[in-house]
Amino acid sequence: MKAAETLQMPVRGAEVWPLSVEAYHALGEARLIPERTELLYGFVYHKMSKSPFHCYLVQMLQDLLHAVVPAGFVVRTEQPITCADSEPEPDLAVVCGQVADFRQAHPRTAELVIEVCVSSADYDRSKLRAYANAGVKECWLVLGREKQIEVHRQPGEDQFAERTLHGPGARVTSTVIPNFTVDLSKLLEAV
Repeated sequence: MKAAETLQMPVRGAEVWPLSVEAYHALGEARLIPERTELLYGFVYHKMSKSPFHCYLVQMLQDLLHAVVPAGFVVRTEQPITCADSEPEPDLAVVCGQVADFRQAHPRTAELVIEVCVSSADYDRSKLRAYANAGVKECWLVLGREKQIEVHRQPGEDQFAERTLHGPGARVTSTVIPNFTVDLSKLLEAV
């Protein structure tokens, strides 16, 4: 069984009590859920620690986004997106609005989500269903060790209709964030 499948199936014979997003918030506010968790498909998962390489890639991509994201959009780093039965915290997300728009509630979708995958590709890939159902327009999985970016577009029910894989030396351009292009040879040159 793949790691991504284990996220969707509880242990056989175990009594499982999936949480709603509202219950997850209430338990979090009561400090009954540890920090560094996220809700995926009704289940709480402890988030992995981040390697220096992961942090480097997130910072580089964040800097590139800040340089091109137009007014009326916000770049969020490791902040929740509230979905129907999940509340993932992507490494980076570009959402429509202003910072003050999210004072009372997290965004429910995003223009672009970027997950940096250094040792977490299966786990991050398992979030695609939540992002597609939330109508995220474009989702990038930055596969650091493989020197690749996997791009998912055209969200639909439970999945994205389009998937492309870009390898070493490629230039990847977003279709939803004007002027956002990543040159893989520059981003991953130190690998």
